[in-house]
Amino acid sequence: MQGKRPPQAVLTKNNDLTKTEDTRKVVNGMVDALNDHMIDGIGAFFHENFHWFGNAGCGVKENLKAFQDGWQRPFQAAFSDKVCIDEARLTEGQWMAAFGRQEATHSGEFMGIAPTGKRVEIRYMDFWKVVDGKIQDNWVMVD
Repeated sequence: MQGKRPPQAVLTKNNDLTKTEDTRKVVNGMVDALNDHMIDGIGAFFHENFHWFGNAGCGVKENLKAFQDGWQRPFQAAFSDKVCIDEARLTEGQWMAAFGRQEATHSGEFMGIAPTGKRVEIRYMDFWKVVDGKIQDNWVMVD
């Protein structure tokens, strides 16, 4: 389309590139904790104004407690023997992104779906923004 276009990359406009390594450390630590099935002690990685923005069906979680109770606990209860495999992680400044898959056994009800007992592969993409050494925002697409 010719003519005036909407602003692009607004969220990353003021990205502080000097924060790249700090961002990588924070997100890598959080991912390791989630792979260890940590829920209650994970607050050390998250900003007090944390928001989790999931795709349709997953919803938005307005704070860490909502994320823990409305996503992490039900997800871990429904999928046993879970391992997260990031196929790529990209970090630039205050932003980090990853895509990959979780492999698990569907052993409990999740989002109204009865357990199948089958091994499943759940593909995802995550985009994290780190502010003051903590994850403030997380955009997620889960398939």
